[in-house]
Amino acid sequence: SLAATAITCFTRGLDLRKGTEDVLCPANCPLWQFYVFGDGIYASLSSICGAAIHRGVITNAGGAVRVQTLPGQENYPAVNANGIQSQVLSRWASSFSVTPAPKDTALEAVGRSVSTARPSTGKRPKKTLDKKAGNKDCKADVAFLIDGSYNIGQRRFNLQKNFVGKVAVMLGIGTEGPHVGVVQASEHPKIEFYLKNFTAAKEVLFAIKELGFRGGNSNTGKALKHTAQKFFSLENGARKGIPKIIVVFLDGWPSDDLEEAGIVAREFGVNVFIVTVAKPTTEELGMVQDIGFVDKAVCRTNGFFSYQMPTWFGTTKYVKPLVQKLCSHEQMLCSKTCYNSINIAFLIDGSSSVGESNFRLMLDFVSNVAKAFEISDIGSKVAAVQFTYDQRTEFGFTDHITKEKVLSAIRSIRYMSGGTATGDAISFTTRNVFGPVKDGPNKNFLIVLTDGQSYDDVRGPAAAAQKAGITVFSVGVAWAPLDDLKDMASQPRESHTFFTREFTGLEQMVPDIIRSICKDFLDSKQ
Repeated sequence: SLAATAITCFTRGLDLRKGTEDVLCPANCPLWQFYVFGDGIYASLSSICGAAIHRGVITNAGGAVRVQTLPGQENYPAVNANGIQSQVLSRWASSFSVTPAPKDTALEAVGRSVSTARPSTGKRPKKTLDKKAGNKDCKADVAFLIDGSYNIGQRRFNLQKNFVGKVAVMLGIGTEGPHVGVVQASEHPKIEFYLKNFTAAKEVLFAIKELGFRGGNSNTGKALKHTAQKFFSLENGARKGIPKIIVVFLDGWPSDDLEEAGIVAREFGVNVFIVTVAKPTTEELGMVQDIGFVDKAVCRTNGFFSYQMPTWFGTTKYVKPLVQKLCSHEQMLCSKTCYNSINIAFLIDGSSSVGESNFRLMLDFVSNVAKAFEISDIGSKVAAVQFTYDQRTEFGFTDHITKEKVLSAIRSIRYMSGGTATGDAISFTTRNVFGPVKDGPNKNFLIVLTDGQSYDDVRGPAAAAQKAGITVFSVGVAWAPLDDLKDMASQPRESHTFFTREFTGLEQMVPDIIRSICKDFLDSKQ
């Protein structure tokens, strides 16, 4: 018979590694802290024990549960059952179901659960010793954007401070844990303190207590845009590779528009959560400029990034679920931006019609495009291939993982000189340069730079590249025929085809190409 693994109240489906696993849920988990999505089939983000109680497989007395991993779903419904309100999620990558574990498992598990319980009590004190480090499992740099408007008023402003303080403490702030800062939205936004100012929960609590109420209009859109642009700089304490999060607290509704701020935040790679409190009543709706304000600003409209509290009174039970959201770093879909999550290969024409000095201008163009992206082992990657009748991989995606190395590799590319077989070169690049990364997380782009007519067919190879998930931009100079350029480019062809008479005209195209790459990236993520 199988032995069960003892888990905690908060172990989620995605924390398990096997397809089918028997687990043992502890007794007396606080029901209101459970975090469950769906009904019967649960998103893997859900607490296993919470789902098991929701399903009626066990009671709050705990017990053995068999967990079966299932594929992702569209639309996990919200259903209230057995004292647990599950939540809606519009789509998630994997799911699980819960059934009672076979009887003999449970017995063996009880025998084992005693022994598995012991080491965990042994580990406990160690955690408190490492208090400075904080909760290392929670990867987050968080700005709390609090409401300091007349809408909320002094009394509820103080309750808001208490709530934010509780969230900050439960996050487990520390040198290696989450870092937080606070911005107050009022007539003009004010950054109260930055991520770098405090790394201990006690200091943060004190700083929050000291905050004074500013009043005025909430101007949340203005404050959100300001925070997205100014708060997360490296010199203010933002950390590389850690998700950037803004939690916007809104009493009632915003006094200005949030749409532009939402766009700016997404472009800056910031994950926006909106916590609405005391949402507008029926008789207030006439005063709200835009009823759909939440969806305009959140990172994604999948239900995960919005959070509602009926009032500022008695909010303790809302602390834990919010903290669990902020610590789910695999959910922070907006951390990926066009700047840090793409692979770009440059296919550079080295034919004899180009000539040495124009070839240098082509390399300058390549450098200027590459320079715009955040190139690193966990970020964007760049590769370059030069072609005549033959192809030469100058460097692949994994050869250089810093921007400096990539730029110096581009500078040292030597001009080949020869014929022009663009079609063959596209096939070569698809196979040899993109082949090794085709299952990676980054979105793939190919920029073809050519100055003339190809001797071979370009349409077939370009179609195959696009079918392999590569977005193709064609950049033509001088004698490059427009038909060829259009045949190579991805749809819509107009926005993926560029042409200039002179090599010196390449420089002006750089901003447009970067903008087009980012637009494609965002469109693919919606």
